[in-house]
Amino acid sequence: MILNEVKEILEAEVIIGSDNLKIEVKIGCAADSMSDILAFAKPGALLLTGLTNLQVVYTSEISDIKAICFVRGKKPDEKVIKLAKSKNLPMLMTHLPMFESCGRLYANGLIGIGYLDIKKKNG
Repeated sequence: MILNEVKEILEAEVIIGSDNLKIEVKIGCAADSMSDILAFAKPGALLLTGLTNLQVVYTSEISDIKAICFVRGKKPDEKVIKLAKSKNLPMLMTHLPMFESCGRLYANGLIGIGYLDIKKKNG
């Protein structure tokens, strides 16, 4: 799914990265715990989170997250935005809660990490 589709599905606002809306995210992950992201995220993912601190950007970089979408109308401060911009990491913001955001994306074809785990297990 391309990032522009994510923007439309989630009625999201682009915080930074409007020139990167054609990048593809292959999988979705959602958490407010960065240790969960480090443990379970897959490369090429879209991260949905309500956390808006610098750690979100650092964790995304380590986990090869392609874009971040902040849920519940949360918006990071300028320090976080500046860091993400330096890492060329697109950021979106939606007013939707995390559960509904995940549901909308899943209903429109974005898979989650559980799908990959089941596929690997079943061959």
